[in-house]
Amino acid sequence: MLLPVGDTTVIDRILGELEADNRISDVFVSTNQRFADDFRDHIAASGFEKPALTVEETAEEDEKFGVVGALAQLVDREGLGDEDLLVIAGDNLISFDIAEFIDYFEQYDDPTLAAYDVGSREKASSYGLIELDGDEVTDFQEKPDDPNSTLVSIACYAFPADAIRFNEYLEDGNNPDEPGWFIQWLVDDGPVRAFTFDDAWYDIGTPESYLEAVAWELDGENVVAEDATIENTTLGENVHVLSGAEIVNSSLDGTIVFPDTTILDSDIRQSIIDRDTQVESLDLAGALIGAHTQLTNGN
Repeated sequence: MLLPVGDTTVIDRILGELEADNRISDVFVSTNQRFADDFRDHIAASGFEKPALTVEETAEEDEKFGVVGALAQLVDREGLGDEDLLVIAGDNLISFDIAEFIDYFEQYDDPTLAAYDVGSREKASSYGLIELDGDEVTDFQEKPDDPNSTLVSIACYAFPADAIRFNEYLEDGNNPDEPGWFIQWLVDDGPVRAFTFDDAWYDIGTPESYLEAVAWELDGENVVAEDATIENTTLGENVHVLSGAEIVNSSLDGTIVFPDTTILDSDIRQSIIDRDTQVESLDLAGALIGAHTQLTNGN
């Protein structure tokens, strides 16, 4: 969520739109105790006025409530049950304006989700699959083994106040882990609408999807921090070099170089090089290099 995408970050793209929309009264960034300090520092430095951090009482993976369980706790913790609720996964990079999604929700005042055609049944099997009659959701399947379409929900939801029934759903013994099961439960009880869009959507959960998202944002251009050093180096397309990095006698294409990293005499393509790393005399493609690493002459 805090990864840079062009001149901003994944979550700041969302927060910026929420900040600008007068219909949004409060913004809560929900995380667990493990990441609370990271998000607290980021929000404080962002300059946004609306976002407030709200922290789950969990730290480890096996303590998590599941997404629906976490939403139920968030609603109880912040007293949100009497107002309409917009829920957006913070690792979503979406091409539509959130204001347009809210406009669509306000037309019907029904539970509403954003839907995107991922273009392949293999990809669709990793998400919540929906079927539509017009713009109304008639069926929802969470991560089906054999998807019968490629239209998926992207974890962007709007709920009218009377549909914020997470506790009721959980008390019935339903699955707390994936929000799709809650949507299916709502579909069986009344109308759920789908806001479909085309252009682009990236679920930034893998290095590959992150590189794709950055390439979409940069659209062939490069972003180089003012205090980065680039000497005798060829930059192809979609290269992002962050603060304090030094690139000398090298060639980069489709690559992200994080702060204070040094790259010497290397050819690097479609790779992510994390902070405080030194890479020298290497030819890399599709690489993910962790922070504080030294790679020289293949060692």
